Amino acid sequence: MKILIRATNWIGDAIMALPALRAVREKFAQAEIGIVARPYVLDIYRDQGIADELIAYDLAGEHRGIAGREKLAVQLRVQKFDTALLLQNAFDAAWLAWRAKIPERIGYARDGRGLLLTEAIPAPRVGEIPAHEKFYYLELLRRAGLIDSLQEVSWIELKVPDEKRRRAEEFLLASGARKGTTRIAVGAGAAYGSAKCWPPDRFAETLNRLTDANDAEVILFGTAGEAPVSTSILAGLKKKPIDLTGKTPISDLPALLSRCKLFIGNDSGAMHVAAAVGLPVVAVFGPTDPNGTVPVTPKCTVVQQKPYCSPCFLRRCPTDHRCMEAVTPKMVEAAAQDQLAVVTSV
Repeated sequence: MKILIRATNWIGDAIMALPALRAVREKFAQAEIGIVARPYVLDIYRDQGIADELIAYDLAGEHRGIAGREKLAVQLRVQKFDTALLLQNAFDAAWLAWRAKIPERIGYARDGRGLLLTEAIPAPRVGEIPAHEKFYYLELLRRAGLIDSLQEVSWIELKVPDEKRRRAEEFLLASGARKGTTRIAVGAGAAYGSAKCWPPDRFAETLNRLTDANDAEVILFGTAGEAPVSTSILAGLKKKPIDLTGKTPISDLPALLSRCKLFIGNDSGAMHVAAAVGLPVVAVFGPTDPNGTVPVTPKCTVVQQKPYCSPCFLRRCPTDHRCMEAVTPKMVEAAAQDQLAVVTSV
């Protein structure tokens, strides 16, 4: 049996879908499983033992436009998959499986794609399943008859091979990090939009207090597009950090984060990766709802102040960003100190 899984497009969603992917792997231990996803999502899924093949869907390269999508459909058609399981909700996911002539196509009946599915699963309504997004993907499997019930998952783990951890440590030391120190990883950006971003000056104030109190060093993570945020934080820091913004691919992020002691950041993909590799996390939430997307780990503290308009789920605040402005450096510092106290006591 050959199964093709269309994975989600966002890093955070890719992490939260791991319990569903592992359930498929367990259910079909002898099947040949392929995952088709954006290249950066595949970088997260490497070394996880959930698939026999990782197939890049490169919309910025060879799969750009209708001709590029058709090219990928032909490539998949040649492999003769028996079943397509669509974790992504988009019409494009169903179209791709249909054009690949995969006989069984399972997915939620959303985005007008029901006619392209052989098993169009009704999407869960509000209140039908637990709010957290990890259950959304598991519920698709349950409704399709692939699992019997929704299992609680207290930690979504992202496995990092020892060799990658070793290379990450060597890279950090070569970048100026000190051996054996308390490293605080910072993810101050958010691909979703600026509304999810705590102000850079507040990150800087919090980090100054933490480095003074703990003889810690700061490591800034982020994409090249988030460089302005890191630059603003740098301007307010008293001690020079290790700035890795735009300098490391996503494939290296799990191993690099695994060499730190604490993560502080916004509701973002990096937050989920940090939690999945075992870091204590201090997550600043504003326009989004932690009930749905909080990292799945027992080692997370959410810092949030909820005005009447939160959660709005907007990418950009149309008013005064009050949900984030209400979160003070002292609140985040206190949460971070509590997490560091647990780490140092272990």
